[in-house]
Amino acid sequence: MFDSRPDRDAEVVFVGRSNVGKSTLMRQLTGHQFSTGGKPGVTRTPNHYDWAPEDFVLTDLPGFGFMEGVPEERREQIKTDIVRYLETYAEKVLVGVLVVDGKSAVDIIDRHSARDEIPHDVELFYFFEELGIPPVVAVNKMDKVDDRDERLNELCDRLGLLPPWQQWRDTIAPISAKRGNIDALKDAIRTHLHEAKRDDLLKFF
Repeated sequence: MFDSRPDRDAEVVFVGRSNVGKSTLMRQLTGHQFSTGGKPGVTRTPNHYDWAPEDFVLTDLPGFGFMEGVPEERREQIKTDIVRYLETYAEKVLVGVLVVDGKSAVDIIDRHSARDEIPHDVELFYFFEELGIPPVVAVNKMDKVDDRDERLNELCDRLGLLPPWQQWRDTIAPISAKRGNIDALKDAIRTHLHEAKRDDLLKFF
């Protein structure tokens, strides 16, 4: 999982469950076609996208969580690999983007919480913070959500952020990657890059 990483000192990473639209989002951001496995859980190595003259890389980490037809042992290994990757490169990561499905994220979190488990999404959100990586939650597929504000407020609540969601625009970014509507995410990332004194990277977003 670590061998393919280009030697870059600045990185923005993307994590998320399988099928939340990460690959579509990466395509929108980079204009680059990312190959997606035919079955979830096929991608075990990160996709890296870097710009030769710049000291910067965009990384799409493998999808985690439940995947049909993928043994639990392998799912756990993927999660362990993601955690190790983030720990290893934490000092270089300027923004950690957690991609979730706006329609199902709250239900998935609640389902795991009811079983006294910490849902992976919540765990990774706090893990970013623990490592000193500013987290941004890209809430995808918002075009399929009717009760937009209510859903986003509920998600904030589950992540320990006090609603209303509008006061967290540098953390909560409602998007629809398939429709090319990703401005909220770009704005949030740009805010963190500016705070990290990396205005030289704003042109990528």
